[in-house]
Amino acid sequence: MPAPERVPPGPVTTAPAEPAPAGSVTALLTEGELTVRGRIPEASNAVLHCTVVHQGRTAACVYKPVAGEQPLWDFPDGTLAQREVAAYEVCAALGWELIPPTVLREGPYGPGMVQLWIDQAEEEPGDPGESGGSGGAPEAADAAPGPVPVGPLLALADAEQPAPEGWRAIGLAEVPGGGTALLVHADDPRLRRLAVLDAVINNSDRKGGHLLTSADGRLHGIDHGVTFHTDDKLRTLLWGWAGEPLPEEAVAALGRLAAALGEDAPLTTRLAALLTPAEVAALRDRVAALLASGTHPVPGGEWPAIPWPPV
Repeated sequence: MPAPERVPPGPVTTAPAEPAPAGSVTALLTEGELTVRGRIPEASNAVLHCTVVHQGRTAACVYKPVAGEQPLWDFPDGTLAQREVAAYEVCAALGWELIPPTVLREGPYGPGMVQLWIDQAEEEPGDPGESGGSGGAPEAADAAPGPVPVGPLLALADAEQPAPEGWRAIGLAEVPGGGTALLVHADDPRLRRLAVLDAVINNSDRKGGHLLTSADGRLHGIDHGVTFHTDDKLRTLLWGWAGEPLPEEAVAALGRLAAALGEDAPLTTRLAALLTPAEVAALRDRVAALLASGTHPVPGGEWPAIPWPPV
């Protein structure tokens, strides 16, 4: 498929659409003094670890300058930071605290996205959320009676058996040595909310590494730069509920979001500074479609359903 003509980015609006409450995390991230402490080298775009200080409060955060974004063939240049903020706004409108507080602001390297840093919980050995890494896990999967963790809320299980109780099947995965294992994710209500959110924002890159669990047990999703495309690009690991009825709480949350996306609603005004009119219209259409079907979406077949690498 030929690459579409690249659309030059529009101006980045860094001022908040409405004043942040005094003393809030949003105010801290928006108005605080930002100091870069280092760069996260694994990321494909520039991701900087920073501290932010405001009125005696200090927090760690991530700063992704627009200038550090790598061009993509299917997304307009210089728009990933805005999409991350839009994802946070939509998640908040659903009533779910799944995405860390995220703002758009000026920083040491120009405008960019700033998001509260999440310290991951230290998992106990054998905990389903333990990250087993890539070494040794497949061999262990052949002998272990249960799933072998390979990341937060992800595991490898026996490919010849149905998904174990408490887990949902994603698909088959090749493992070192030429074997095959069943990749599964936890049957967890926090993940199920995230699956609904991903369908709403049309997330094309929900990998296992984008799932963080904090010490208080809360699940956080990060890296939402490739979202809100007008075409169906949903790529996720969270297909375990595909085709099943949406939980009542998800239906209620989608109803709240539909109301918040009214033509003159505050959320619509904020999103208009972050997305194109066509992208906002497509967002409304996805919410309406989910409410009409009452079910989790299924892979469309025209786009790879699972991102690579998945973990």
